[in-house]
Amino acid sequence: MSGTEFPPVDEQIGLIRRGAAEVIVEAELRTKLERSRRAGVPLKVKLGLDPTAPDLHLGHTVVLRKLRDFQDLGHTAIVILGDFTGMIGDPTGRSETRKPLTWDEIRANAETYREQLGKVLDMTRARLELNSSWLAALNMEQVIRLTAHVTVAQMLQREDFAARYATGRPISLHEFLYPIAQAYDSVALGADVELGGTDQTFNLLVGRDLQRASGQEAQIAVTVPILEGLDGVQKMSKSLGNYIGINEKPDDIYGKVMSLSDDLMWRYFELLTRVSPDEIERLRTGHPMDAKKRLASTITEQYAGAAGATAAAEHFARIHQERAMPEAMEERRLPAPDGRLPLVSALRAAGMAASNSEARRLLEQGAVEVDGQRVSALDADLAGGQTYVVRVGKRRFCRIAVESQGGRAKN
Repeated sequence: MSGTEFPPVDEQIGLIRRGAAEVIVEAELRTKLERSRRAGVPLKVKLGLDPTAPDLHLGHTVVLRKLRDFQDLGHTAIVILGDFTGMIGDPTGRSETRKPLTWDEIRANAETYREQLGKVLDMTRARLELNSSWLAALNMEQVIRLTAHVTVAQMLQREDFAARYATGRPISLHEFLYPIAQAYDSVALGADVELGGTDQTFNLLVGRDLQRASGQEAQIAVTVPILEGLDGVQKMSKSLGNYIGINEKPDDIYGKVMSLSDDLMWRYFELLTRVSPDEIERLRTGHPMDAKKRLASTITEQYAGAAGATAAAEHFARIHQERAMPEAMEERRLPAPDGRLPLVSALRAAGMAASNSEARRLLEQGAVEVDGQRVSALDADLAGGQTYVVRVGKRRFCRIAVESQGGRAKN
């Protein structure tokens, strides 16, 4: 995009600030933007993602949307798929050493990211890099020279490392290498800006240090807030079951957004949409349900298209406001060799819970109904030879036919 005219610097900084937690250092960013605008040369804006799980959720999109802001301003978006760093495992926020993933697991997850990233970024104007391209080529001497620029005292300033050290919980040496490896990504690319969540601030600052030590101009660190999950307490996480996946069905995305608390809804407006501040203020003066429907439609449309959002809104109205059952629902035939099938096992086998532990949590929360009756007993089961309509939360239905040994379920 060399030679292209960029928007005025104040306009660029205004968009970059929106939804950002911190810009380190804003005066340096202004200098970079002014130089970029004079020369007509875009900044290189880096975001690293370790593909440690196959799916992206809305929590990931907060920083992805900030990267899209830079794209819309005319700058170069570089997404690093951390196939090498993913094998180390990011220790950020961990109370114990993360189990490293295998090369095959990392590569398989990385492939799923490519399609999902296109739901936020303009992939025709984005660079995707695998950091194994440069990290795997480093020899022992080069690694030692890199570690000489970071002290143990610096590492122990990190809250997660400090807490583990103070309580005698182990910190593996390879975990100290993670921030250095991430920082070297910035050196290898000559990054002008690096993006990350607020929990990544330490790692981003190591990148600034390592660039200076390598004779480069230090990158700008732009951090974004960590998005709370559906519970409104802990950060959005697939392992906690409080997430909205960007590849989920439109009905599920819409319904999950509608389950948010009224207070949390406004944070989602700010971090996940481009609804103008003026319109958000107008929505605040109206009924919260109207605002929440606007939020649900906006987010669903972003990831499932306008038709998907419209159908999801109609589905929600029919199921939740009219209390009707869906016209079509998933059906599963599950065996019950002993004549009865534990409900926990049925939820998992039907895909209504990712694991037995999640199924138990749903039961404890009162989120499960069988034939219209709420069930919370962890030892509840389904009799063989019968068909049940099972509902999880407000959105998910499944007709489960339990087949006893030697016979089919009755419809």
